[in-house]
Amino acid sequence: MSEKDLLMLGSVPLETPEEVFQICGRTIGEYLPWMPDGETDERIWWVNMLAYRVYHGHPDIETVKRPPPDHNGVEKWKPAHRGELWEFRVKPGAKAVKFGELGRRLGYTRSAINSYFVFRTLRKQGVIPNDVRFQVSLPLTNSAIDVFFHNPEDYPLIKPGFEEAMRAEILKMCERIPPEDLAISWDACVELMDLEADFPWTPKTDMLERNVTPAANLTPHIPTEVAVGYHLCYGTLGGWPMVRPKNLAMAVKFANELITQSGRRVDFLHLPTLDTIDEAYYAPLSDLKVGNAKVYLGSIHNMEDLNRFKKRVEIAKDYLPKFGLAAPCGLGRHQSGEVRGLLDDHRRAIEILHDMVRK
Repeated sequence: MSEKDLLMLGSVPLETPEEVFQICGRTIGEYLPWMPDGETDERIWWVNMLAYRVYHGHPDIETVKRPPPDHNGVEKWKPAHRGELWEFRVKPGAKAVKFGELGRRLGYTRSAINSYFVFRTLRKQGVIPNDVRFQVSLPLTNSAIDVFFHNPEDYPLIKPGFEEAMRAEILKMCERIPPEDLAISWDACVELMDLEADFPWTPKTDMLERNVTPAANLTPHIPTEVAVGYHLCYGTLGGWPMVRPKNLAMAVKFANELITQSGRRVDFLHLPTLDTIDEAYYAPLSDLKVGNAKVYLGSIHNMEDLNRFKKRVEIAKDYLPKFGLAAPCGLGRHQSGEVRGLLDDHRRAIEILHDMVRK
């Protein structure tokens, strides 16, 4: 039994990385292999930060739609639900969308370097255990593009430039953060939702290949000293989950192909799970082929009924004997006052899992 059986996903609705590191380090730090900074500030709204800061105003990109003003007529950039999402298109005549200031343009490097200083300081102070790495969560290409660009003809014009910028961000991070102290979690939410046929504008041919290709374009370029994993998700905008598949078959198929296409060691894999005790839902877990990657099931939710939670875990273990636990998604859509209770749920869940293993 490994004590590092708890995965913390990216977002935590607190004001600063220090607050996130403090509360996570003191409540669940001993169970974590790596710890995120909470994706505070604009990152708390995930890829909408890219819409607001990167795509909007780019000379080769036209803004088709943005979130409507609030009830007082004041502009806002955060969508409340899917109907308020940003929408863009590549301007006619543009041959390729490129992003300047490679290594910093997307904003992830800047945030990571600043947060790592706080992380390292608190780890020296004993708030964070010495064996915990710093975690950075990044969106895979289709999560960053497909939800905002609805014309598939735009994809070959913008995706290569985005991936060039993302590779540069990671390499710049590794210049300032020791690679052996870094873990990168690829967020693959739009990809999984697309595979569950939830986006009507995306091409419906070669769907698996199209959603896996970014892993082949990005992951092999990450230094081998860096821990790498994938966080699959069903989305939370407007309430979790945004899709409810009948079983885990597509998630498992997608995960297997991600591992195959990664071109390097994959250290962890996160699969979301619904609140169900239907054995047929969990049965596809027996088809996972992820090598040595540690699997974390996103089963820490609906914790009011602990007996039902235990039943969900017991059924999953029939098809996947060894796994860790996580929430189904980041905590960014929750309120800050809920964070302590949610982390207590994480601790309670992992203690229940360890008790079940000991029996």
